[in-house]
Amino acid sequence: MKFVIIGGDAAGMSAASRAKRKDPSIDVIVLEQTYDVSYSACGMPYNIADPERDMQKLVVRKAEVFIEKNKINLLTGHKVTAIDRAGKKVTGITVQGDSFGFEYDKLFIATGASPVIPDLPGFDLPQIMGLKSLEDGKRIKSYIKEKNIKTAVIIGMGYIALEMCETFEKRGVKISMVKPGPVFLPWLSKDLADVIYAELIEKGIDIHAGYAIKEIKPSGNGVQLDCEDLTLEADMVLVAFGVKPCSEMAKDVGLNLGISDSIAVDRYLKTSDKDIYAAGDCADAYHIVTDQECWIPLALRANRAGWAVADNITGTQTRLQGVAGTSVFKVFSLEVARSGLNLKEAIDAGFDPVENSVKTRSRAHGHPGSTPIHINMVADKKTGRLLGTQMVGKEGVAHRINSVAVALHNKMTVEEFSQTDLAYAPPFGPVWDPLLTAANQLVKKI
Repeated sequence: MKFVIIGGDAAGMSAASRAKRKDPSIDVIVLEQTYDVSYSACGMPYNIADPERDMQKLVVRKAEVFIEKNKINLLTGHKVTAIDRAGKKVTGITVQGDSFGFEYDKLFIATGASPVIPDLPGFDLPQIMGLKSLEDGKRIKSYIKEKNIKTAVIIGMGYIALEMCETFEKRGVKISMVKPGPVFLPWLSKDLADVIYAELIEKGIDIHAGYAIKEIKPSGNGVQLDCEDLTLEADMVLVAFGVKPCSEMAKDVGLNLGISDSIAVDRYLKTSDKDIYAAGDCADAYHIVTDQECWIPLALRANRAGWAVADNITGTQTRLQGVAGTSVFKVFSLEVARSGLNLKEAIDAGFDPVENSVKTRSRAHGHPGSTPIHINMVADKKTGRLLGTQMVGKEGVAHRINSVAVALHNKMTVEEFSQTDLAYAPPFGPVWDPLLTAANQLVKKI
């Protein structure tokens, strides 16, 4: 069997390695347009923050290891430009400009996602950058050092934007954040978002929400960002509006697309073509709370889905349960986490939701070092089912959210969750764990 994979990061290399382990006779060909494979993209903001750390440290496994140890035909610098479904062949061009083509029995599209760059004047200037690939990270890191960057504007206020605030601050760069939308963090409960807002203001970050961007133009060695009723000047601009799935090739050959133009797949990661699979940031998934299609590009899903694709093409039928959208990120001293639905998402999904917010402590009463934990919890009023939770605090948030994810996967009610036997010791939490406190309070509203 010829198993061709387009894309050599999380989903692609997970599938390649597992397929070769399960059936060494398979001819596994991976076509990656860059020279970087199998790296920790989530670690880039923290690496950029430290000028002494080599960006190559983020590479989990080098291409040579896949080639020599796993016997995978991994070809870097190979950009696939077209898929011929009828002829079961992919074609493309190398970095050197040479054409290539490979036939396949099974094809796996793992092309990931790319930064959303507005189609506005000036966004093609050299000072304007996005952060998605390892090459992006290298470029930003070297640019900060070589140009002695002192001021930066971050367009957007999502995960990457907030993480990069700390990165720039550690590099001595003064930051302004701006976005067209009027609400600072619309996906987060306002009382929790206010905690993050206060943290950013304390760190000297200028926040400008509700300013439509018109254009960017050169200004000396830097740029000038013109918005409606606002002008910002900076040495560089980081565009962090979010990402979009790289699904253009799939669309061009008539494969069905799903949410946000991601490639539509079933629970076995198969596309609308029985011989083509897709997974990772370019493909959709099923949400375990709503049982509906969703597009939530996260690392664990990409790796797990890559394994499942390998299982399915080697004869072991693997059906993925779905995702809860569990995520966590760091904003200076704060941990921010979520799993499941917020109130608006629950309403949109057809539930009759109720929410409650609590402020409790990270450690037992009287134990030194205790800090506030803010929790927003959402449930369905009709069934009592737990629908989602958001948390913000300086400690004890990142790993606590995992218990919520387990509860969501098992479709527990809030009352059932409130009875779970969670661990207690004074250095780690109160007798009534913050999540149990939140659940007990929410039960009263159902």
